[in-house]
Amino acid sequence: MTDAIYPAIRMRRTRVAPWSRRMVAETVLTPADLIWPLFVMEGAGVEEPIGSLPGVSRWSVDRIAERAREAEALGIPCIALFPNTPAALRSADGREALNPDNLMCRAIRAAKAAAPGVGVLTDVALDPYTSHGHDGLIDSHGNVMNDATSAVLVEQAAVQAEAGSDIIAPSDMMDGRVGAIRAALEAGGHHDVQIMAYAAKYASAYYGPFRDAVGTRGLLKGDKRGYQMDPANAEEALREVALDLAEGADTVMVKPGLPYLDIVRRVKERFAVPVFAYQVSGEYAMIEASVAAGAGDRDALVLETLIAFKRAGAAGVLTYHAPLAARLMGG
Repeated sequence: MTDAIYPAIRMRRTRVAPWSRRMVAETVLTPADLIWPLFVMEGAGVEEPIGSLPGVSRWSVDRIAERAREAEALGIPCIALFPNTPAALRSADGREALNPDNLMCRAIRAAKAAAPGVGVLTDVALDPYTSHGHDGLIDSHGNVMNDATSAVLVEQAAVQAEAGSDIIAPSDMMDGRVGAIRAALEAGGHHDVQIMAYAAKYASAYYGPFRDAVGTRGLLKGDKRGYQMDPANAEEALREVALDLAEGADTVMVKPGLPYLDIVRRVKERFAVPVFAYQVSGEYAMIEASVAAGAGDRDALVLETLIAFKRAGAAGVLTYHAPLAARLMGG
């Protein structure tokens, strides 16, 4: 059969020239597909490199404003903010999360003032604010309390929305929190504030450098497997996504990214909604370690992994390589 159609059909014809490869590309990556995660710290004029994330820094609020303008210039539509709360302000109940003048809220206001056309996504969870490193309130046995935590998260989301957040992103994995947050945002008049739910967030080994970045490394008592998902489960992820969408999520996220592309694909096919993936700190660090060891080319690795997300069905990707990728794409 092959002999009968060869050489009438040569699959290589459309691959020979660069212009042809561009013309028939099934997946297209642009700077508009990127969300740039940024870490915020106290101070002024500060850039503090993060050892376990080479090339990534914590920025003071004024420097976050600069990064927002940089994102705008590169065509990156949205930045995501994560605070490194000073140790003195961390407490068992994470009360600093509700301070309307906390590090996160000041960074939101600075970013929106500097680049109003750039979206600001804000993390809703208590781990950057708790002295024990968990995403929620814990009982006397060290277990995270779902409903008590959700009540605090609702207040946290409202504070961030008042500060100007465009996308509230609950990353805590408490049951029912999306519906509660949506109701509070509507009641507060924040009808246009989006919710991007961390709907399928796995208890992953890939988060280590992130915990360095937000200052929770060494604080965590126990682990987060009681509320984050088991990496062995896929059907459960579909149930989580269905619930978050029913509760009012506008978009959903899968985290981590590359090791969970099967989940991205299944969510996209099942629900036909915008699905985002987070290329997490451990994934970023592995690419950088590969480059440092001379085992790969950074530019090629970055673009190939981002194309993989898009090919799997992701509407966009949160990645620390966002500015590099945007520049490579001509942003």
